[in-house]
Amino acid sequence: MEIKNIIFDFGGVLVDWNPRYFFKDYFNDDEKMEYFLQHIAQTEWNEEQDRGRSLAEGTEFQVNKFPEWEKELRAYYDNWTVMLKSDIPQNVDILRRLAATDYHLFGLTNWSEETFPYALENYDFFQVFEGKIVVSGTEKLIKPDPKIWYVLLERYNLQAAESLFIDDNPKNIEMAESLGFKTIKINPDTDLEQELAGMGIKV
Repeated sequence: MEIKNIIFDFGGVLVDWNPRYFFKDYFNDDEKMEYFLQHIAQTEWNEEQDRGRSLAEGTEFQVNKFPEWEKELRAYYDNWTVMLKSDIPQNVDILRRLAATDYHLFGLTNWSEETFPYALENYDFFQVFEGKIVVSGTEKLIKPDPKIWYVLLERYNLQAAESLFIDDNPKNIEMAESLGFKTIKINPDTDLEQELAGMGIKV
């Protein structure tokens, strides 16, 4: 089936977010930083905020578990904007070019409902989506739970077979494929224009 819809993940695809952008200077000790990010403020903990738990509740939960890391844990969301370093210019350029075509553009992101408005306000390329964005923190669902793709499909009356999904997370790509989406997995060295051309999408 012909592709009509292109669905973008955001982190790692259109925006460069990494807690190391803040904690590298904060710790000034890479080993300690990596321990903290792997064992104390790990991805699984942050994902619960992306799933809809409030930042305050998530912070208190983790401080209760690791009271000796209280200062560092409280610094995490207090300095979240430093972790959102920049857009990913080559991919944002392609997004803007796609906006001038007949393809319909959508966003499907794992992102806290509390922090996403900052990104919307500070990166104007989000306007390309005209509000057609499904945010995990708002839906209380998180990729790779298939239910969040169904929210997107039903809300905008889309067919998975007519849709291309772009993400940097292999688990999300695998789930999208199992649901019938065409996919592109983004790596730091991915040439998105070339990948799209391989699917017959010219930008």
